[in-house]
Amino acid sequence: MNSASNALRGPSQPLDITFNHDALSQLIAAFAQFGDAFCISESVTNAPIYVFSHPDCVRHVLVDNHQNYTKGIGIERVGILLGKGIMVSEGELWRRQRRMIQPAFHRDVIARMLGHITAANQQLLDTWIACASDNREICITQDMSDVTLSIVLRSIFGEDSQAMTEANGSNPFALLTEETERNLTFAYKFRALSKVILDCVMRRRADTHERTDLLAMLMAARDRKSGEPMPDKQLLDEVMTLIVAGHETTASALNWMWYLLSQNSEVEQKLVAEISAFAEIPSTIEEVNALKYTRQVVEETLRLYPPGWLLTRRSINADRIGGYDIAANADVFISPYLVHRNPSFWPEPEQFNPDRFSETARAGRNRFCYLPFALGPRACIGESFAMIEMIMHVATLARHIRLRYVPKYPLELECQVNLRSKHGIYMLPELRQ
Repeated sequence: MNSASNALRGPSQPLDITFNHDALSQLIAAFAQFGDAFCISESVTNAPIYVFSHPDCVRHVLVDNHQNYTKGIGIERVGILLGKGIMVSEGELWRRQRRMIQPAFHRDVIARMLGHITAANQQLLDTWIACASDNREICITQDMSDVTLSIVLRSIFGEDSQAMTEANGSNPFALLTEETERNLTFAYKFRALSKVILDCVMRRRADTHERTDLLAMLMAARDRKSGEPMPDKQLLDEVMTLIVAGHETTASALNWMWYLLSQNSEVEQKLVAEISAFAEIPSTIEEVNALKYTRQVVEETLRLYPPGWLLTRRSINADRIGGYDIAANADVFISPYLVHRNPSFWPEPEQFNPDRFSETARAGRNRFCYLPFALGPRACIGESFAMIEMIMHVATLARHIRLRYVPKYPLELECQVNLRSKHGIYMLPELRQ
């Protein structure tokens, strides 16, 4: 770690904490100049923001001393969208909800969702085969948004997902894929969908039909101490959180993965060779886990393009990190994007190389320099589900389809809540022989 004194080392230009401008490029430039511990002022109050990209700092803030940090800058905006769901809540409310939600992501529950993942991917495969036959381009960005939304809605609502569409005349959650802006207007439209969810909850309470989807598990969950279920408001916030978090992050990762595969033919060939060695597409967790190299491709994609590119925290009490004395109520940033490209821990960090995640390479690496799902108690609750979903997706599609990149728009990053492509990425699908 670069040593730092209490003198504030960092760029003089303040950081736009609204993230309406390219904050990531500014942080990348500061990292190149000042290293993995620097301080930058924020644009509104000129207060210091401490930015750390060394695994020792990651471990300190997210794991060893996590109780001294709450969510930081930007969480208010997320709260407008997701209420007091598990992504936003703090303290005892967060602990209670985490305990109640955790069983919904048990291995056995995820196994029940594999049919939904397969069905959505098969529907997309049929579309891609038709496009390949007609020599038609596809927008991979849009397709990844559509397929991941389909998977998360099927997993949460089960058979009621289709019933919601029929009752509303169209998919009421389609605005997640149709509207790219994540502003207040979008937040209010999305929050209005809580009525659709509550109607579904009320219908379920009125019948005795047994269901095994995620909504059923959340409705059946009981607080360990009181034995009470979630209040309706909290239930709605958690469902809204699962929809957004389960859709946008996975869509973003798969969007980048297909682009990276289109640019790295040797990796693609090795991936397809592994997939093709199996007689069928994976249909069990054991079969998914057998696709070792496919997992490495997904992991390396998440290293280069972590959807959650920035973790913001705020100190409760004074602390000392990376040579800096941190006052109480100070803002601390940890950027997985910067941590994942720290050349002290990742040789040739800009290169796409899934072999970084072989068992041998993984064993010799500091475990705190990789955090696409965050780390510690606040790590993403859906990590296992997301990894299985992404592996099944590429195993299903790449088995039959090769995608050729069509450079229709500049390849630019959009760094707001998630790390997305600023423009749609287009591909030309080709049938594999």
